[in-house]
Amino acid sequence: MVKVSIGIPVYNVSEYLCECLDSVLRQTFTDFEVIMVDDGSTDDSFSICQEYVSKDSRFKLIHQKNKGLAGARNTCLEYMTGDFIAWLDSDDWLEDDYLERLVSTQEKTGADIVCIGIKTFMNDEFYMGSHQDKYGAFPDHVIPKKIAMSDVFWGIYALISVWGNIMDARLYKGIIFSEGLNYEDQGNKFKLYLKSKKIVGIPELGYIYRIRSGSITQDGATNFEKILESKVMQVTNLEKFMYYIENANYEVDYFHDLYSEWLDKQLQGVDSNWDENQQERYRNFLLKHRNLFKR
Repeated sequence: MVKVSIGIPVYNVSEYLCECLDSVLRQTFTDFEVIMVDDGSTDDSFSICQEYVSKDSRFKLIHQKNKGLAGARNTCLEYMTGDFIAWLDSDDWLEDDYLERLVSTQEKTGADIVCIGIKTFMNDEFYMGSHQDKYGAFPDHVIPKKIAMSDVFWGIYALISVWGNIMDARLYKGIIFSEGLNYEDQGNKFKLYLKSKKIVGIPELGYIYRIRSGSITQDGATNFEKILESKVMQVTNLEKFMYYIENANYEVDYFHDLYSEWLDKQLQGVDSNWDENQQERYRNFLLKHRNLFKR
């Protein structure tokens, strides 16, 4: 059994895929396997993956008909054998000591989740926030579970993406990523936090997140219908989050208040450039869901 299984869902990313996979090959920590799932790519992505399989036995490749990102993650989970699980999106890449830092910190702290800071790469420039300010606020960088889970609303600590960390594989027992939804990180990561016992954050920056034109999270940002669709998906994920919170009876009042605060904040985001009908549709949707959670 290997120490770390790295899951890489792949779909039409031939332009970026070599940079991603080369960054894995350069890792200073070498006890890992790579599970690549080609999710029905129509470009050269599958062929590129085959090249890496042929030159390094740690790389494994599964091809499937398109199921979407969550479906590809679920297939990855079926084939992973490592003690810890890490994720890497196929248009992102890693610093050379990414795994070494995460594994070393886990061994020192006994944490079942270890997170690391991220850099954002957009328009050929890097954008770097201070994770020392974020994680350094907690003694020994141990992040309270309640704080980690509350990041599903505001993203202050960059803890909601499934990438940028390693997790004890046992946390994934019984976990299935919800398929057919965008923002699948927001709708799934909290399940793992609920089961965790200790979460540690490393303030150094080790994961490079690429924002590109045409990515799932970036298309149509200025289009009203896309914005409304996005908001519907966020509310769907957050109400699923609240369902899990209530069933677990975990800090229910605290998270009810956070969700109400989040909905109020979204109501303030009505764009004056939208026509009256669009503004009314946006408000009515959010008001309906806010009223459902009034106490």
